[in-house]
Amino acid sequence: MPIKVSVVIPVYNPGTYIEDCIASLLRQSLPDDEYEAIFVDDGSTDETPARLDRLAAEHPHMHVIHQEGSGWSGKPRNVGMAAAKGEFIQFVDNDDWLGDEALERMYDYGVAHGADVIVGKMAGKGRSVPRELFRENRPHANVGNAPLIDSLTPHKMFRKAFLDRHDLRYPEGRRRLEDHVFVTEAYLRAENVAVLSDYLCYYHVKREDAANAGLQRFDPVGYFGNLREALDVVEELTEPGPLRDRLFRRWLRNEMVERMRGRRLLKLPADYRQELFDEIHKVVVERFGPGVAAGLPTTQQIVAGLIAAGRLADIEEFARWESGIKPSAALEELGWENGRLTIGLTAEYTSGGKPLTFRSDGGKDLLVPPLPRTTLDAVALLGTSTAAPLAKSKADLVVRERTTAAEFFQPVELTREKTAVEGRQGHFRQVLRATSRVDPLTAANGAELGAGVWDVLVRVSSCGWTKDTRLGSVRGERAERGRGAAVLGSPARLVLPYWTGPQGSLSLDVDQRTDRISYEFAALTPADVTVATHPDRLTLALPLHVRGESEAVLRLTDAGTGRWADLPATLSARGTGRAELSAGLPSGELVGGRWRLELIPSSAGAGKPVALPLVLGVPAHGGAVVGRLAAAAAAMAAQDPGRRGPSARPAVLRILRRAAGRLRRAVRK
Repeated sequence: MPIKVSVVIPVYNPGTYIEDCIASLLRQSLPDDEYEAIFVDDGSTDETPARLDRLAAEHPHMHVIHQEGSGWSGKPRNVGMAAAKGEFIQFVDNDDWLGDEALERMYDYGVAHGADVIVGKMAGKGRSVPRELFRENRPHANVGNAPLIDSLTPHKMFRKAFLDRHDLRYPEGRRRLEDHVFVTEAYLRAENVAVLSDYLCYYHVKREDAANAGLQRFDPVGYFGNLREALDVVEELTEPGPLRDRLFRRWLRNEMVERMRGRRLLKLPADYRQELFDEIHKVVVERFGPGVAAGLPTTQQIVAGLIAAGRLADIEEFARWESGIKPSAALEELGWENGRLTIGLTAEYTSGGKPLTFRSDGGKDLLVPPLPRTTLDAVALLGTSTAAPLAKSKADLVVRERTTAAEFFQPVELTREKTAVEGRQGHFRQVLRATSRVDPLTAANGAELGAGVWDVLVRVSSCGWTKDTRLGSVRGERAERGRGAAVLGSPARLVLPYWTGPQGSLSLDVDQRTDRISYEFAALTPADVTVATHPDRLTLALPLHVRGESEAVLRLTDAGTGRWADLPATLSARGTGRAELSAGLPSGELVGGRWRLELIPSSAGAGKPVALPLVLGVPAHGGAVVGRLAAAAAAMAAQDPGRRGPSARPAVLRILRRAAGRLRRAVRK
């Protein structure tokens, strides 16, 4: 078979961090004869060379090239490209890893859309990754219609013939931003770039020892000298005008302005801060026309203007104010409807713990930072506008899986409100009011949310700030009343919204990755549960949201012997947040037993059984006796759910045994 993808991995002293990378390559869904991995050992001095030699000896599609150390990643990537036999080349760093189906999905997507470059969705494990780029699949992207320029790391798939046709290679030697030069030219020369956003392809990982090459403090002179080379590529391949300004804006924003803001600036030593500022000032003055900074949001424009004017002291003053800017959000509504979880919220920015205020002046909304007069005068002299573009403010709802860091935007209906500030004429707050209807079966860009714990966040964007905050620690009564579990899809999946962490923030447990659902049922009171028994059928009313009807399993376990039986059951919607569980009883097989009841939401028997606070007994003379373990439920509910309730188990078992004894005596009578 021809090789579809060659994976090129530059390697230098990764130690054990390379094991996750190797494991992910061996797990790929592509057949082994359709892809290859090429590890280029760039003079490693640890145990890695021997580890790679053993890997290559055991797996014919794993290869290793040893070379003298070159000092950076450019040369080993070029060596790997020269050795590659695949139709496409995927670059991976030795401390990162791939999703199990990444190569197959990216290859198929790229071929289907005739792409020269395929950008797969990334997750940042302690590292920042592009967000807006991955809101949706983009089969035909370019630098004009998509925020491609926000993603300049090399972790992409490139058509080898395209790279060879344009002689695209990485700059070599000990240097920075070699990937910016390479990827920018690839974007500008590609006939098509395809962005795959509905599958998590690449995990970008921050090592616990913080030894990632890109995270080390850099020499400002060399760094910004290398940055100029990326700007040279843009100037060579674009005409002066709005597109070039927009591309340049990426480096002004990310590599310069953002380094001069808030805590990121203030935590730097004073001498290094000055050295960094001096080099940034030179690039801004030399390379950027007025159209570049003009497209930035208000706060970034202010910092860019102060950089151009050489006013570091004023930038530091502005940074001290910005370091106190934080987002806040309140959960106003929560509840299931037609298989979707409605989440209503309000959000705004705070300054120093108080709501951020704006001022109306002549029909304009203005940002009014409480800065010294000298700094405000400096901003005014620059001619930089302090107008607040509040019509562009937004609040996004994002779900992020706790283990993988995969995150997905959810659809939001948004309104913007101005609230007057009492005692301050002309001043107001901006409150963002948003409603999202999260469908767990399509919430991952059209696909189902995977099993895991998904934290719910609000991403607030306004005036040049984009910051995340957890949702749920501040919540209203409607949110408290509306929280409950749901059984969705076919085969059925259990989704539980719950409060997590010391602040009580909102998370979604998909497919029982925690034991919280047991507490949901253990807390049931006699008023919450209705039990009806017939000669051959058991019916329970449970606090579950079900859309229509769903097949399930009712598991019966004899408390005395441990015998168990799985009974086919049906979950049917019975009003808001209620479901009826119905199962036939093989009474003849149950006589004399004391049967604990557990619900398995999936008819296939997948998932952990959920204990119900009930015990079933079947007397020899017929009929059935059901006991509610109200005391056991109360004991479990009283435990701190954050501790997962281990201390509750002995007490609960004692209560269960006593209840089973009472039930046994009732059956004998």
